[in-house]
Amino acid sequence: MKFAKNIATHTLVPHGGLYSIENPHSTVVDFSSNVNPLGYPTSVKKLLGSWMKKIPVYPDHNSKKLKKQLSSYLGISASNLVVGNGATEVIYNFCRAIIGKNTHVLIPIPIFGEYEAAVRLCAGKLQFFKTMNLEEDLAQFMKKISTNGVVFVCNPNNPTGALISKKSIIQIAKHAKTKNAMVFVDECFMELTQTPQQSVIDQIQKLDNLFVLRSLTKSFGLAGLRVGYGVGNKSLASILNKIKIPWNVSGLAQEAAITALSERDFLAKTRKLIKAESAFLQNYISELDDFSCFATTTNFILIKTKINSKRLQKKLLQKKILIRDCSTFRGLTQNYIRIAVKTHKENLKLVTALERLA
Repeated sequence: MKFAKNIATHTLVPHGGLYSIENPHSTVVDFSSNVNPLGYPTSVKKLLGSWMKKIPVYPDHNSKKLKKQLSSYLGISASNLVVGNGATEVIYNFCRAIIGKNTHVLIPIPIFGEYEAAVRLCAGKLQFFKTMNLEEDLAQFMKKISTNGVVFVCNPNNPTGALISKKSIIQIAKHAKTKNAMVFVDECFMELTQTPQQSVIDQIQKLDNLFVLRSLTKSFGLAGLRVGYGVGNKSLASILNKIKIPWNVSGLAQEAAITALSERDFLAKTRKLIKAESAFLQNYISELDDFSCFATTTNFILIKTKINSKRLQKKLLQKKILIRDCSTFRGLTQNYIRIAVKTHKENLKLVTALERLA
């Protein structure tokens, strides 16, 4: 069989998580995936047992009840929403709807790899902009935006943890609008920052070229259930709702998301933990000779290391600790790792292991 070149040459994006390694074991402490350190709300745990009897029932293919809850949670119309089987599905459907063979796409690097992969599947023309802090390089970045193009921004950025101000994102979107370009802003970690008000979701009505991605994976610890959503103008949301696969989000995932979204205090508790434990990790690790931490605004830390990242990952695995080898991020080398901020007991185990290796 003969396939289109962009399909035949497609490669999967490496990610963290227990299943990124051979023979994963539940005793391994996973610092490679950036999920809420508190896991998921207890109300979701109670839901799981009572929901089992509904397993034979097809889920609502439009996620209407969940969209209603999200509408209330975000203060926007349900007609501006699309719900996905994780945020990644929304990324791929957005690209399928917007990006064609001649579409120029600007992506700052290092960044989450699925944007690039999704663009390549649509045969878009990629342009990369190297920066470790987009806020500092904003003027040069905006000069690269193409007419009728698409811009991807991750805010806060994965893997650097750097946050771009709301003012700067609006500036990017307004400049892009003069070039008839779309701006895709991934805010999957925004709710875990100390300044969630930097979100630009409230700008959707003012800037119709803006699309914002969110995930309940990170904020509410629902990684295994796969629930993400996008917020955009009504025309785009309508198209994305039409092209998604039927029953894309399971009934259990929808119910768990609805329950989790009612737990506003859970996020406040999470942010308090992240603030304290992020400071602990950065202060401790920065004192070690072989490691230096990048300033972060969210629940993970990018670390520059003198030790080869693959070798370091292997050594820590022997101690049942999994970190993210960042050499697979475009723009980074084998001198970078990423760790998630977890509970104090888990974080203490990591820093003790790093101290012995340094």
